[in-house]
Amino acid sequence: MIVRRGFGLKEEIKAPMAADYHSELVDWMKTTGHQLTVGSLTFRLAREFGFCYGVDFALDLAYETRHKFPHKRIFLISEIIHNPRVNRRLQELGIRFLKDSRQRETNFDEVTADDVVIVPAFGAPVTDMEALRRKGCIVVDTTCGSVVAVWKRVERYACDGYTAIIHGKYNHEETRATSSQALKYPGGKYLIVLDKTEAAMVCDYIVQGGDKHAFLTHFARAASPGFDPDRDLERVGLANQTTMLSSESLEIAGMFRQAMIRRYGAERLEEHFRSFDTICTATQNRQDAVLQLVQENIDVILVIGGYNSSNTNHLCEIASRYKPTYHINEAGCILSDRHIRHKPVDGRAEVTTEGWLPEGPVIIGLTAGASTPDRVIGEVIARVAACRGESLPELSRLVPHS
Repeated sequence: MIVRRGFGLKEEIKAPMAADYHSELVDWMKTTGHQLTVGSLTFRLAREFGFCYGVDFALDLAYETRHKFPHKRIFLISEIIHNPRVNRRLQELGIRFLKDSRQRETNFDEVTADDVVIVPAFGAPVTDMEALRRKGCIVVDTTCGSVVAVWKRVERYACDGYTAIIHGKYNHEETRATSSQALKYPGGKYLIVLDKTEAAMVCDYIVQGGDKHAFLTHFARAASPGFDPDRDLERVGLANQTTMLSSESLEIAGMFRQAMIRRYGAERLEEHFRSFDTICTATQNRQDAVLQLVQENIDVILVIGGYNSSNTNHLCEIASRYKPTYHINEAGCILSDRHIRHKPVDGRAEVTTEGWLPEGPVIIGLTAGASTPDRVIGEVIARVAACRGESLPELSRLVPHS
């Protein structure tokens, strides 16, 4: 049994969801110009930020599942989204994870037909879904609709004899699930490229060939089994991990288009190249919003979200090109108005930086990844204000911005 539309329990979960994830402060700011001034601090929210439709959908299903089956064992294949606060809360509700984000393979040995297994918003590889069907357990599939749309495109490529070129991270849960769709068909192939540098390597091989052994060594973990660049790069179709930098995905598609024209001629392009826009609308909107935010009179930007969240990291990457930017995952990262603990845009580990907040009047821009609850954003605002000795007034006493 696979459940994809929930159990009709939205009213029953409304209160616990609000308690866990919503923020009255952030709700107020959304309706009053996305801005709040407290003493010398002005907080300005991006126009699009935080939970997207797919995350709301996934968490609704998870909470409905817990409510529907209070006495059953419930498992999650892996993190439902990339936010530590959310995943901790699900564990507190008694939902157990079968693996963490660092593991490639899922061990289903413990799962029985009497259990419930939740598929995360990223989806799951075809092999995982087959294993669950064999178990005979209840499966609650929270896969985001935008991800499913990419899967359908990759399946079509494989069905028509095209290799899926996927712009993404080979070890990301979504990309592993997406690439597995190509293997549903005999002869289905995929190749994952991380960025424009790797895309250029593949395009060069398409145009002029190269060292096959070196190519396969480089892409060993990012290519389908038995991949042969001499054979499998003759016809390609472009797709992407939905949380990647959208402008880069479009550039990579253009690079492959030009490579095919150079190799086979413009008149034969359709025979060798396909590309469709598989950028997630929510990802695009949040990236556009942070680009708009950095054009405003902002002194410093806080990007809030899980450190392993791809879309959050890309928001940080965009903002850091224009303004001093700090990627934090929770309010506790604000140590004081002098010190902040954060993950650098090109780093993996947290560092502590001194002098992050300018003295005197300051405008702080805020955005958050699609897996970041409003409650965490509200806590960050309150924490920064407290570090400056400011208290947030009662919302009912705040004067709306004109």
